Amino acid sequence: MEYRYLGRTGLKVSELCMGTMQFGWTADEPTSHEILSTAFDSGINFLDTADIYSRWAEGNPGGVSESIIKNWMQKNKIPRHQIILATKVRGVTGDGPNDEGLSRVHIMKSVEESLTRLGTDYIDLYQTHWYDENTPIEETLSALDDLVHQGKVRYIGCSNYPTWRLMQALWASDKHGISRYDSLQPHYSLVHREEFERELADVCRTFGLGVIPYSPLAGGFLTGKYRAGGKEVISHRAKGVQRYFSQKNWELLAVMENLGNEKGGKSISQIALAWLLSDPVITSPIIGPRTMEQFHDNLGAAGLRLSTDENQILDDASRPQKTTS
Repeated sequence: MEYRYLGRTGLKVSELCMGTMQFGWTADEPTSHEILSTAFDSGINFLDTADIYSRWAEGNPGGVSESIIKNWMQKNKIPRHQIILATKVRGVTGDGPNDEGLSRVHIMKSVEESLTRLGTDYIDLYQTHWYDENTPIEETLSALDDLVHQGKVRYIGCSNYPTWRLMQALWASDKHGISRYDSLQPHYSLVHREEFERELADVCRTFGLGVIPYSPLAGGFLTGKYRAGGKEVISHRAKGVQRYFSQKNWELLAVMENLGNEKGGKSISQIALAWLLSDPVITSPIIGPRTMEQFHDNLGAAGLRLSTDENQILDDASRPQKTTS
C-alpha cells in the first residue's frame, strides 16, 4: 500500500480511501466490521464517512456509518492515531430550521454529534459536503477555523464545489488568514470526466489540494457487471447507473477488459481505479465495497499503475465528445 500526502499538508493517507456510505445501508454491521478489519490489515488507513449516511434509507436516522466505525475501532482496539477519519457536514440532520447547512450554528452542533458517534475527540479531515448558497463563505470558514484551533478538527476539505465557489473559498481564507480547504472530493471517473477536468483539476494542481474522487466506479458501471442488452438495474444504490448506458461506454468497457487481460488478468474495476491512481493530481480514490468479494477486487488496484500509452488508450476511449453549435 502506497501512502500519499494529502495535498500540500504533511498528512499521509493510503492510496485507496475506504468509503463507508454503504455501512448500515446495503452492508450490515458485521459485514462492515469485516470489511474494515481486512482493509486495515491491508494498509488502508483512510476512512471517509458523513453525518447523514444513510438517512435516506428507511429506518436509518443518519450517522449510522459513523457509529459503525466507532464500534469497530472499540471492538478491535484500533489505536486512534493509526486511522485517518474523514467525515462531512451540510445535510439535514434533524427537523429544526437550523438542522442543515453550513452556518456556524449547524457546524458547531454537527461536529459535536459526529465526535460522539465516532467515539473520538478529534476529526482528521472535516469536509463541507456541498456548498451552501445561503451562508456567507466567511461564516463557514471562520467556524471551521475555530474548530481547528480548538483541536477538534485537524484539516478541512470540501466536496461537490463548483470551481468558482472553491476559488471564492480559497480567496476568503487567504484574505482573512484563516484555515483553508486542503482537499476536494469531486465526482470523477472514466465516464464522468468533464465536471472535474474542465477547471477543478487545474485549481487543485495549482493550489495544492488533495483530490479524493468519489464514485470512481460509476455506481458499479465500471465493474463490467452491466453490459449492453444485459440485466436491468434493480439496486436502489445503483439507480442512477443507467445514465452511463451508451454505445460509447459499452465500447469503453471492452477496451478496459482487453487492457486488463494484457496486464495479467486485472479486472475492469481495477483498471478504472488504476487510471485514477496513475494521475499525479489524484490523492486517493474512494472505494465503497459492500461485500468482501468487492473489497478484494478493489484492493487489487493498490500499486497498479498504467503506462503513458495505456493511459492514452483509456483517455481516447473515454474522452467526452465535443458538441458543435
